[in-house]
Amino acid sequence: MSNYELCCCSTADLNHAWYEHRNIKTVCFHISIDGVEYPDDMDVTITQEKMFTEMLAGKEAHSSQVTTGAYIDFWKPFLEAGKDVFHVTLSSGISGTLNSAMLAKSELESQYPDRRIVVVDSLCGSSGYGMLMDYLADKRDEGYSIDELEKWALENRTRVHHWVLSTDLTFLIKGGRVKPAAGLLGKMLNICPIVELCEDGSLKVREKVRGRKKGLAREIELMEQHADDGLNYSGKCYICHTEEALGQELRRMVEEKFPGVRGKVELLKTGATIAVHLGPGTAVLFFMGDARGN
Repeated sequence: MSNYELCCCSTADLNHAWYEHRNIKTVCFHISIDGVEYPDDMDVTITQEKMFTEMLAGKEAHSSQVTTGAYIDFWKPFLEAGKDVFHVTLSSGISGTLNSAMLAKSELESQYPDRRIVVVDSLCGSSGYGMLMDYLADKRDEGYSIDELEKWALENRTRVHHWVLSTDLTFLIKGGRVKPAAGLLGKMLNICPIVELCEDGSLKVREKVRGRKKGLAREIELMEQHADDGLNYSGKCYICHTEEALGQELRRMVEEKFPGVRGKVELLKTGATIAVHLGPGTAVLFFMGDARGN
């Protein structure tokens, strides 16, 4: 039994049963829709479908990160119970929550000088962040100390690949991530951007393809190019989506191309915080491979 609690934020986009099974503690981001706030609690308080319905009806939606005070309230019971804390945050390249966590760490360490709080920037997002957490739970269960776990996390976090296919530009235009003129042209031409989470944890458009079918096929090619052992890849493989049919088709294609993961590809729904920014028509592929570039 480890003497530390393994923790993350709800933006790791797994689900309650998974976190409970792996003994990973979570703290919630929040979203607001026309001023009404909801915890990003993995499709419990508000479903992805309801959120999209509200947004498509013209309601404004925003996400908010975990505050310093929320981290303090979250970690304090573990420290009072005599446990250390190992917390992994959403990538600093897409969120400022790491800063909040570091402020909370500083405050609590002065209150609990005999306890340790390790905060690691995942440089990952969504279910790629979740996949990193699953690997960390494996290492914890193998008996890794808190220092050994930190070393492994820092050495391997940028090996978690994130390839995002967006087939619907509606919310990207609405949120200002795609300029209206470019977005309108893109929709007319059926342009689908492929986005990578880079070494520094930020998102960059790497390619643009025409049509969902070509986009899915390109994700498969990128996995073959970057995954450990190429077509012989047998590590963890996750897919998260904001459209069930798209996610199912990507999983079918992955399992057909990579026999080592056949029957083992995890299909997950994108959580509210990430989905607010991606919108519908998105499928994201995660696997372990070579170190990501910028």
